[in-house]
Amino acid sequence: MIIKKYITFVSLAALFTACDMDQFPEGDLILEDQKNEVVADSPEKIIADINALKSNMTQAKVFDNGHADFGVPSISLTADCSGQDMVSEIHGYNWFQPSLRFKDRLSTSGINAFIWKTHYTHIKSANDLLKTLYAGYPEDKRVDEIANYIGQALTNRAYDYLELIQYYQFTYLGHEDALGLPVILENATTEQATNNPRVSVKEIYALIMKDLNQAISYMEKYPIKRTDNAQVTAAVAYGLRARANMLMGKYADAVSDAEQALKLSGARPYTINEVSVPSFNQVADSWIWGIVITPEDGVVKTGIINWPSHLCSLTGNGYTTGTGSNVAYKRINSTLYAKMNPSDIRRGWWVDENLQSPALNKAYGDEGPKIGKSMNYLPYTNVKFGPENNELSNAINAQDWPLMRAEEMYLIKAEGLARSKSVAEGKAVLEGFLKECRDPQYSCKANSLEEFIDEVWIQRRIELWGEGFSLQDVLRLKKPIIRKGANFSPNTTYEDIKPESAIMIFNIPECETSVNKGIPLDQINEVATPPTPIN
Repeated sequence: MIIKKYITFVSLAALFTACDMDQFPEGDLILEDQKNEVVADSPEKIIADINALKSNMTQAKVFDNGHADFGVPSISLTADCSGQDMVSEIHGYNWFQPSLRFKDRLSTSGINAFIWKTHYTHIKSANDLLKTLYAGYPEDKRVDEIANYIGQALTNRAYDYLELIQYYQFTYLGHEDALGLPVILENATTEQATNNPRVSVKEIYALIMKDLNQAISYMEKYPIKRTDNAQVTAAVAYGLRARANMLMGKYADAVSDAEQALKLSGARPYTINEVSVPSFNQVADSWIWGIVITPEDGVVKTGIINWPSHLCSLTGNGYTTGTGSNVAYKRINSTLYAKMNPSDIRRGWWVDENLQSPALNKAYGDEGPKIGKSMNYLPYTNVKFGPENNELSNAINAQDWPLMRAEEMYLIKAEGLARSKSVAEGKAVLEGFLKECRDPQYSCKANSLEEFIDEVWIQRRIELWGEGFSLQDVLRLKKPIIRKGANFSPNTTYEDIKPESAIMIFNIPECETSVNKGIPLDQINEVATPPTPIN
């Protein structure tokens, strides 16, 4: 089908300076009274909006978050650093140390504003495309690639709201009526943007499910050839709906959606051989969805304002390896590391107490045993994420970023089956996946549903380490954050943070409340005091 027309709107981003962008925190809205209709035979413009859905997920130096300003991967690191599984040091070279100390939850925090603006700007990209397509194509004309494009926009918008609601309110179950987020849709007006109250958690999830249901309907009926792994598909929408169903306690539905995500994507877990060396740095058969990054992208051209600079321990140009010290390396909680069997291939994703890793030895031969010492690692430093082109000390930080992997879907399926059918069925899935793909000697010892849920959680913590899931799992499972007895430094070790403590979630940022009269200060989250180190 040939696209016959395209309606271009003037974005507020073109009308305000960078400082004035704070006046419209929900992504620099395109509003009805500011649109400029231009009809032209220009399908390239719609493709440009499709590409914006991908490129807006990782950009550098957009929202004044310093050298941690590189989009969704930065948010993932922020979340993981504020949990119990990612260890690092308080130092100026560690741009994520405020999250490590829970000092980013305040409404005035720049990191908090960064999370908010990153996702609402991405919502704006989705709304731009929806508004264009809805205006240009009545419902009976939404077929072929137009229907698919609408599905892509709806899926991206659902992703953002699903991420945001997990940062700014406690998990769905037990908090259905709690205040959630302000909603911005494609037909927002100026009045709505500046007087936009938070709707309930259940209303946010209703929007997420509505968007995903429609997206799946369109993209399954009208599939198109995927340009790259960053483009969403029906499989991605199913995967997101599996996540949402787990959060909502609809476990059988989550299992079905996870199975569909795997079936439609054709994705399969990394093999033992594939993860026996540093990996997770480029699109692979395991990835259902990811951010594709090239050497020409802005985040790469900055040199060090990108995720490898802060997370990859093998790069030749980053805060990790370039500081001359060990202050910026990201390490695994030593108690979590100890939970892995000696036969688990994933132990090689981190160096041991002697700075050795079989993954380094296999990847770099005689150089492998020397790397930990030569690069000034501390014990349990991660080597999970490989350098660009798998070349040790490659100074080009153009690695891709995983957003959804087949392994996550297997873990959802295992937990979902145990909750909705039987522990035995969940065990069969978990053991099958781990024995084949991670640890041939693995055996699940759980004897009850509660024990099995905890076992799946441990496997999620190990498998998805560094990919932005740890805080979300703590909130979903209503777990405490425990740092005592591990390798956290005294200045980041606290008394156990109890489940659903106020400090676990973020407050609505000041950049929103200062311009949105629909969120009075008595309707923000509890202002929590960061914990005090025990030593």
